[in-house]
Amino acid sequence: MNLEQVGYSKSNLLFLGFNQDQGCFACGLDSSFRVYNTDPLRLKEERGNDAEFKDGGIGYVEMLFRCNYLALLGGGKCPQFPKHRVIVWDDLKKKVVMELDAESDVRAVKLRRDRIVVVLDTLIKVYTFTYTPQRLHVFETYENPKGLCALCPNSSSSLLAFPDNKLGQVKVVDLANVDKEVTIAAHEAPISCISLNLQGNRLASASEKGTLIRVFDPVTGNRLHELRRGSGQAVIYSINFSHDSSLLCVSSNHDTIHIFNIEDSKRGKQSSLTSASFLPKYFNSTWSCTQIKTSKKDVPSLCAFGADNQSVIALFADGDYFKFRIDQNEPKTEASDNFISSRSASTTS
Repeated sequence: MNLEQVGYSKSNLLFLGFNQDQGCFACGLDSSFRVYNTDPLRLKEERGNDAEFKDGGIGYVEMLFRCNYLALLGGGKCPQFPKHRVIVWDDLKKKVVMELDAESDVRAVKLRRDRIVVVLDTLIKVYTFTYTPQRLHVFETYENPKGLCALCPNSSSSLLAFPDNKLGQVKVVDLANVDKEVTIAAHEAPISCISLNLQGNRLASASEKGTLIRVFDPVTGNRLHELRRGSGQAVIYSINFSHDSSLLCVSSNHDTIHIFNIEDSKRGKQSSLTSASFLPKYFNSTWSCTQIKTSKKDVPSLCAFGADNQSVIALFADGDYFKFRIDQNEPKTEASDNFISSRSASTTS
């Protein structure tokens, strides 16, 4: 989540994002970047004193699971790198090992072990992940200033999902065979969030309206679930599946994290009027089975499941960290800290 793009400027944090399995998360700051273990919260790496980092802002950090390669973009008032340049940093060698220049500002970067995906305002470019990257594909998108894109990291699935060049549609391309593509009419409003599960067989999306999250089979394009976050408009910041894809968590600019059970929809709340065909679609959606109140309205956030389905981790743009237990009648805060300022979060493993 690029905090410049969502309009949050109340901390020195420029970027916040999980790695592919949510076991780690990275922060881009106005003079460095950091990598943390998610649970328990622990600082693993910090770069700010290296020769390559001289008080410049890091606006985007893309990890590749826990390996030594990270993709970086400059950001903030004094970017460390030009915003049109993708930097691949080798944290083992402690140096830049690759650079990719684009014709305009880069909005996001996605990595898998064999591909680098570069997201621009209306284009997505796919390269080989080699010391001399070769461009393989270029895809047109709808206007995409947030850099929305989801790349499956699984070795058995090469799916790439992004906003199609038509309003409200999501395109899914198999990078192993780009002739295999699916266009999903996901929403009527512009897309605001896209997420793929680790297995590559579920895709979730939300629109700028933020009331509904829809889950699709990305191979066929069939809609599997329609989940209702609420009736009022909201900005959806993150959607993540649990590791077994039975649950889905959603964070927004409201002060509630919603948990949906997509394996057992009976656990989600549905109106008793669902079967009445003359009523609007509002009554046909599945509501969340658990709601976590955070008291942090309008602070951009990310959420993900912990090592099991019984805990949820929430990260906030002001540096606050929470671990919630959700295996009880009411969610319970199990741990909290501030990963920007806390000394306990600054203990290197």
